[in-house]
Amino acid sequence: MKRLENKTVVITGGAGGIGSATAKMMIKEGAKVLTTDLDEDTLKKVSEEISSSDLHYIPADVTDERQVKAYAEKAKELFGHVDVFFNNAGLEGEVKPLDEYPMDVFHKVIDVNINGVYYGLRHIFPLMKEKGGSVIITSSVAGMTGTANVLPYVASKYANNGMMRSAALEGAPYKIRVNTINPSPVDNRMMRSLEEGFAPGEAKAAKENFEKAIPLGRYAKNEEIAALAVFLASDESSFITGTVNPIDGGMTA
Repeated sequence: MKRLENKTVVITGGAGGIGSATAKMMIKEGAKVLTTDLDEDTLKKVSEEISSSDLHYIPADVTDERQVKAYAEKAKELFGHVDVFFNNAGLEGEVKPLDEYPMDVFHKVIDVNINGVYYGLRHIFPLMKEKGGSVIITSSVAGMTGTANVLPYVASKYANNGMMRSAALEGAPYKIRVNTINPSPVDNRMMRSLEEGFAPGEAKAAKENFEKAIPLGRYAKNEEIAALAVFLASDESSFITGTVNPIDGGMTA
């Protein structure tokens, strides 16, 4: 039997590297999936690449609660209930000293990474209460340590951990489990942006420096993060809730 046989899943940030890899892996494991992201064209492209009748998508801006409510209503229309919510959408922002950080970018990072995560919890939780389920929030190793020049991102990821713990306690009576995934650098678009931000014009050197900070000597792959999400979504993790789960090649050791 497949690990997610007939489970219903909602994934935010579904057009990104981690989100699309997770959708693909979860469908392979038997799930029915609704993905959402800001960019409808990329969502459509991902859908065409995965090419499965079990994959659905709806564009949505997670910072707009009305649009979050719309994707939750779409999930209810498609599935009736939600077994798994991968609350994954996130924004890295810019690399700037805290006293020079652009305030519009600061507010955007907070809006996506905190408000967007909360809105998702607020509107998907009611679709899980009857049968229980698993919520997975994408946090970061940045939510476990400090990193200079990306204060808004770090603050938002610490907030994700706190939101997870509170939601885990609220969800427990309904058999809703809530956990975070906390990746180190992952080999995808977000890290290309951060590499350039930390070392303008020298992104390759920045990547090498990041890799040196990881005991296993490399970035994570999108599929490795997806594999952890599948585990936390599955019944194999049925007694795991309220936990922070670094997937970081030993970076926080």
